[in-house]
Amino acid sequence: MPQTQQWQWIPTHLTLEQFEQFVLPHLHLGSRGPQPQLSLHAIFNYILKLLYLGCQWKELPIEKNKAGQPEIHYTRIYAAFRRYENQGCFEAIFAETVVLLHQQEYLDLSVIHGDGTTTAAKKGGDNLGFSGHKHLKGDRGVAFCAQLRCACGVRNCNVIAPFISAPGNRNESPLLQAALPQVTRIAKTVGLDLNQTIVGLSRHTGKKVQDRLETLSLQGLQLLQH
Repeated sequence: MPQTQQWQWIPTHLTLEQFEQFVLPHLHLGSRGPQPQLSLHAIFNYILKLLYLGCQWKELPIEKNKAGQPEIHYTRIYAAFRRYENQGCFEAIFAETVVLLHQQEYLDLSVIHGDGTTTAAKKGGDNLGFSGHKHLKGDRGVAFCAQLRCACGVRNCNVIAPFISAPGNRNESPLLQAALPQVTRIAKTVGLDLNQTIVGLSRHTGKKVQDRLETLSLQGLQLLQH
């Protein structure tokens, strides 16, 4: 089935203009060691491709150079990924996307939703567990989302805080408790006003999460169970 809406596809390739505008300002450029064989733009696109494919690093498809050899070794891409991760580059890029949506008044923060989902991992991987409820082996993720204002009337959800991942057999209540501080951190970084925001959680959410919500530093945050 053809994808008719631009936001339905997951970006796996950034143009040079997109990279320089949204990614490059948040990358820490080292001054020591040999210079990479490829541009940072190409290396970052390789990272996006791997995150989309979910394959092992050594299985990442690498383009050939004029000599017929891989234009870069996968370990160099992995090293760049770990460096960006340790330096907080991905978190900074994510926060900037929330800033952009907020500045353009696209975010509807009257209600934010916290919920979890389990992704099946049929070929194995890290951080996995068997979910008896879902009858599958996979990874569980928990995120908080806000609705997006759109002129066409369509309302879509956008993740406004980094999600928490755990093995698929973990209950989502402790994960939501760990995810709540991410919401307040992003709110303070971006400048989001959540004083009148209602937080919607699953009716199965444990009391510890509700107690944690009541002790948030942002006063006036309300809880709606659905």
